[in-house]
Amino acid sequence: MAYENMPGPAVDYAPCRYGTSRLVFRGPQQRLAGRYIAVLGGSETYGRYLADPYPALLQDATGVRTVNFGCVNAGVDAFVGDETVIDACRGAEAVILQIGGAANLSNRFYGVHPRRNDRVTTISPVMKAVFPEVDFTDFHFTRHMLGVLEETSASRFALLRDELRRVWLSRMNLLMSRIGRPVTLLWMAGRRPEDPAETLADGDPPYVGRAQIDALRGRIADEVRHVFCEKAGVGSPDGKLFNPEEEPAALTVAGPAAHEAVAEALVGALGRQHRKAG
Repeated sequence: MAYENMPGPAVDYAPCRYGTSRLVFRGPQQRLAGRYIAVLGGSETYGRYLADPYPALLQDATGVRTVNFGCVNAGVDAFVGDETVIDACRGAEAVILQIGGAANLSNRFYGVHPRRNDRVTTISPVMKAVFPEVDFTDFHFTRHMLGVLEETSASRFALLRDELRRVWLSRMNLLMSRIGRPVTLLWMAGRRPEDPAETLADGDPPYVGRAQIDALRGRIADEVRHVFCEKAGVGSPDGKLFNPEEEPAALTVAGPAAHEAVAEALVGALGRQHRKAG
């Protein structure tokens, strides 16, 4: 049910910071000591328009404090250079990393904001040479720009897509290397990893699929997959909390059923890891 005519956000996200990090995460703030699980991810992990996203449900199910390091529209760039987040992952009992897309990453074609990774900050001479007919002053967000470039020339865009995939693989490996321990990868999306990932229309996470995941090596404890659909609340307001102006965005995200399924799957994966370690 949607809660209308409410001042401010319909959900109290209890935004918080940890240590010296400049990123703002979803609260409530947790102690980074003792037993805890660290969860890194984007908008789904943050849980916009939901009272209880899957990290909160995971905490309820396991009884272990779960730190939600989810950021809206975050790419790998948001975490790989954040010493506070890296240190927290090193001290965690388990680390869960939601698989994000390749669009919101700085690369040799364009740069993104270090924290708000969906925002374009620079366009390189290489990009201007490949797409000379495009006026890049019109773009502020990666998705808008990439959609236009896809339509401009499929063959030239393939060069950019290949670069984004190469950078994604490099940054993911770097992030997991810096964490220094195996992580549980989470695929939470509206399509399967095996489905096409050539254009934005193929769905999130942009340009990442089975081939890219399989190219990650040696730092993965487990892989959890949940493919949500309309049955999981996409396109429905049920179970979501939003103000009237937020409704279009709220209808695009997965609802409580998807988050419950993800939490249940993660409980199983962490249990398997614990038994294997024991």
